[in-house]
Amino acid sequence: MKQFKKILAAAVFVAAALLPTFAREASFTGEDYEIRLFYNDTAVPGDAVFVRMKFIQNGKMTKADKARFNATTAVLELYNDEKRLDKAAFYDLEKDSDKTTRTMLAGIGLSSWWKSDANYHLTVKYNLYGEQPLEFDLPFGLNNKVFESFTIEATQGMTNIQSDKSAEKMKQIERLNKVLYAVNPEGVHQTKPFVQPTTVTRRTSICFERRIYKYTNGKEVYSAHYGTDYGTGTGAKITSCADGKVMIAENRVSTGWSVCIEHLPGLYSLYYHMSEIKVKEGDTVKAGDLIGLSGATGFATGPHLHWEMRLNTVPVNPDFFCQDFTFDSVEHQ
Repeated sequence: MKQFKKILAAAVFVAAALLPTFAREASFTGEDYEIRLFYNDTAVPGDAVFVRMKFIQNGKMTKADKARFNATTAVLELYNDEKRLDKAAFYDLEKDSDKTTRTMLAGIGLSSWWKSDANYHLTVKYNLYGEQPLEFDLPFGLNNKVFESFTIEATQGMTNIQSDKSAEKMKQIERLNKVLYAVNPEGVHQTKPFVQPTTVTRRTSICFERRIYKYTNGKEVYSAHYGTDYGTGTGAKITSCADGKVMIAENRVSTGWSVCIEHLPGLYSLYYHMSEIKVKEGDTVKAGDLIGLSGATGFATGPHLHWEMRLNTVPVNPDFFCQDFTFDSVEHQ
């Protein structure tokens, strides 16, 4: 913040103002540009924080000016006091016709293990015209959330999958991780709220509930459940929660017939334990398109759909994305 004030002492940063949704608005005025931001300044563990940044160049620009304008990059960082917890690069959502406005987005997943009583804040760092490193802070807080705990008596089949160290299983894990760690700046498929992947409303497991698995070999494992489970029975239609590109569509040892879809750079949805899949790798899908049928394949106690979201590899509650998390409607209202 000291560097920010020293370089542009005349600039004014406007305090965040409350909007009708969960969005907050902030703005900043430089010598020849403006920045408008929309973001959620509070969340709970297991959700995410997204910042939509509109970068506006004032006045007429030469061809060289436009090139410098497009050279501006930005990064969102999340801190607990002085410790940086995570960071994510901003990517372009859209550019206006006269090339004087850039709309960018960045999001950070919030671990379900983080505590609400810590001192969090956001920092936006941007490299103005690719030449001047500047930054400013945004207030942010984490509210408390309690997750229930359950004990699950694993079947022999589940125990076999858990103890499986085969090359096939390891290869599948490596392949999925390679996808989830990839951030494609061009992978902007949908910015509007996502939809539920099934018409079934009965949830048999909630995202991030704590679980103790007791295996038949005497081993006990404590973990968090990284998705939402729907008690669909076998053969229920499973649909894509949003527009996107199918990155994985295969039968995996641990998750059975599975589909992974890219929706935004670094943001993926996962659908596990299906009895059949209806898409293939490389397909493009729209929200509501059929991607498979529910089942009980892989590590499962019975037929259901496991729906999971990953943001830069961090598990995030899928319900978070069923609201205007990119602030698309707020900006255009």
